[in-house]
Amino acid sequence: MEYQVFVPVLTVFCTLSGVLIGFLTFNRNRDKDVKSDASESAVIKTKLDNISSGIDSIRIDIKANEKRVSELSERVIRIEESSKQAHKRLDNFEKERN
Repeated sequence: MEYQVFVPVLTVFCTLSGVLIGFLTFNRNRDKDVKSDASESAVIKTKLDNISSGIDSIRIDIKANEKRVSELSERVIRIEESSKQAHKRLDNFEKERN
């Protein structure tokens, strides 16, 4: 008779302890997963911030280059006008010599 009571009690005890161990393992792994996800998320956010600051730096450089090109364009226009006037003066000077 003792075996008839002992075996079911032992079975219930083993089942409950297995469920408890499984639940505790699940919670532990879930916490590790949350920490791992948070760490990965922080790394990704840091990399995105670095990329964003790099893009901002590139934009500033492009604007500075556009300004330089605009200034050079204006200078070229002035130089072309000045060279036209110099050619006209040279043509007039040659006409006076002849």
